[in-house]
Amino acid sequence: MTKVTHRDRDIFTTAHWGTYRVDVQDGRVIALRDFEHDPDPSPIGHGIVGVLDGPTRITRPMVRKGWLEHGPGATSERRGEDAFIPVTWDRINDIVAQELRRIREQHGNGAIFAGSYGWASAGRFHHAQGQLKRFLNLNGGFVRSVNSYSYAAAEVTVPHVIGDFTQLVQDTTSWASVAQNAELFVAFGGVPLKNGQINQGGTGRHVQRAGLRAAHANGVQFVNVSPLKSDLLEETGADWIAPRPSSDTALMLALCHTLLAENLHDRAFLDRYCHGFDRFAAYLTGETDGQAKTADWAADLCDLPADTIRALARRMAGQRTMISIAWALTRQDHGEMAYWAAISLAAMLGQIGLPGTGIGFGYSAENFIGASLSWPRMAAFPQGRNPVADFIPVARISDMLENPGGAYDFNGQRRTYPDIRMIWWAGGNPFHHHQDLNRFRRALPQCETFIVNEWCWNATAKHADIVLPCTTTLERRDLGLTPRDTYQVVMDQAIAPVGEAKSDHDIFRGIAARLGCEEAFTEGRTPDDWQRHLYDVTRQQVAASGIALPGWEEFQSKGWAELPPPETEPVLLSAFRADPEAHPLDTPSGRIELFSETVAGFGYDDAPGHAAWTAPVEWLGSARPGELHMISNQPRTKLHSQLDHGSVSQSDRIRGRVPLTMHPTDAAARDLSEGDIVRVFNDRGAFLAGLCLSETLRPGVIQIATGAWFDPLDGQCRVGNPNAVTRDAGTSRLAQGPTAHSCLVRVEAHTGPLPEVTAYAPPEILENT
Repeated sequence: MTKVTHRDRDIFTTAHWGTYRVDVQDGRVIALRDFEHDPDPSPIGHGIVGVLDGPTRITRPMVRKGWLEHGPGATSERRGEDAFIPVTWDRINDIVAQELRRIREQHGNGAIFAGSYGWASAGRFHHAQGQLKRFLNLNGGFVRSVNSYSYAAAEVTVPHVIGDFTQLVQDTTSWASVAQNAELFVAFGGVPLKNGQINQGGTGRHVQRAGLRAAHANGVQFVNVSPLKSDLLEETGADWIAPRPSSDTALMLALCHTLLAENLHDRAFLDRYCHGFDRFAAYLTGETDGQAKTADWAADLCDLPADTIRALARRMAGQRTMISIAWALTRQDHGEMAYWAAISLAAMLGQIGLPGTGIGFGYSAENFIGASLSWPRMAAFPQGRNPVADFIPVARISDMLENPGGAYDFNGQRRTYPDIRMIWWAGGNPFHHHQDLNRFRRALPQCETFIVNEWCWNATAKHADIVLPCTTTLERRDLGLTPRDTYQVVMDQAIAPVGEAKSDHDIFRGIAARLGCEEAFTEGRTPDDWQRHLYDVTRQQVAASGIALPGWEEFQSKGWAELPPPETEPVLLSAFRADPEAHPLDTPSGRIELFSETVAGFGYDDAPGHAAWTAPVEWLGSARPGELHMISNQPRTKLHSQLDHGSVSQSDRIRGRVPLTMHPTDAAARDLSEGDIVRVFNDRGAFLAGLCLSETLRPGVIQIATGAWFDPLDGQCRVGNPNAVTRDAGTSRLAQGPTAHSCLVRVEAHTGPLPEVTAYAPPEILENT
């Protein structure tokens, strides 16, 4: 058991949603206190108090009964329903090592999929994905996933248009620059502060609310282009334009057409900084397809007045304008095109690279976007080299399991799905992130063994064959080092591990010992040694950027350190704007590619070489009578599904169900009232939710947060996970991203007795078997 140690000061920790002082009494965490330097702390983290040692906690290694008794692949259809049998760590290490050898010998490492997608711990060392991938790389490698559920379509598309997407997000023009220089801020998809509560790697100071307020106080005008009025802080006084969901690309194309038709575009900018504008313009005018992308054309698609579209285009051309496009817009049918259209619109305005204007990718999607950060390079736990080159797009898991050997298109490649026999997940929850969870549940038995590192009995753990109980951040020491925040924080061990839980590092070290690679995995270092090493390397690396971190002892003694702000406020693509020859973009032309010969050369009918409109498969433009468009966005009470069982997440439930928001006119048409339990359904499945009524969303649209722990009963989630009904199909052949936001459903009153919620209860555990 790890010894609990801390210094003569408060216990510190940091998480993706905040930094805290931890109060401990009699070996239990009794409270978290928000970091005093955080001006806008999030409540999310407080939800962990009370569940660390609650009934959902996994305290021993577990094996599913059917798997243990009948072997790999047997009774796989019982996943999620079968009982579990506790075993010792010695036995589980033998079981896992033996199964890994079997898979490698019989099928090769290309039959192992390390999903491990998710946020896991904020710690620099105890990062579940890094630990798993290092372990598997030492044992022959694994099939991986590429890109992110958050913005997969943009990750693939934007590099063809304007360069590396991740770097562009990091370099987003700061809020300070917006406040000082912009006149108009047009937010496609809004600026949802609830999303900005979190920050990958740790959060010491929340900045999004202050950024919005400072811009508004300095006279910046806001336009919220979203079906949800709540997507932008009310006190900004934003104008609200509410198009049909999934029609964003049509709206932006019409704005581009208006700029062109009224000669409001910046031709000098287009000539110097862009490639292929004439090809794009031919599409806008209808020269290539016979349909001009006018405001009148888009008005029918977006269900907006044409004059509203024209007025917005003129307003954007007449002011210093920042365009913000939310990450959520990628998660719809043809989400690639929304980002390409937004970049094209910003290019036609000609303000890219100027202070406070141009384009920003996802203000408040995370807390760091638009923050004033210096971005020093920091050390990470080394994962080694993966000998297996194969991968799948992140959201194509069910396709992979259903179609081993099947062909698919992705970013100009013709690829083949691997034949996966083992899935290993550490630090994430596919029963939250993935779409059409009933389909995923049906596909999962195609793999023979499903191993999960987890600390609580969520749906992923319940569907596993082997469950390895891991510690939380409060039960181990770590380092909260991140370039995404100014504050760097010591992560103390507050309490002893609950039950027999171990850190992911110790879990993999134990299995590595059985496989003869423990020394290679640890390099002879203890976890404390690794953390000291990572800190020392980080300190050297940031010093090269002119930043001084305190020495190890001083850092440990104080508990935190603060990085200085950058010398100048970040402005996206400012160097390119100043000299495009000296600072070309990472595109074939070195310019903004409004037309891409590369993408056009792929020959995809659903992704041409420029921003284009294609009607979604599911949207209100083709809805049948009674169908509504469901927006399943990020929750305000948790990060994805993390801490869904905690007090903060549970506080807004309606009779145990997740709240769903509907416009009063839609409720009246269905004879529904505030507080009703409703059934939301389509051909893919159903879920129950508690009804809230509000005029702050567009009629014909319903909204529900993601992240409820999946609780299936005959294809229906009893607690309210919207991915029970979302469509599991790629955005296009280009990016194959998720399309959760293009989803039609029906809503009716639930009748009959309410089914018991079992999401937050452990499975049956058989003792002494």
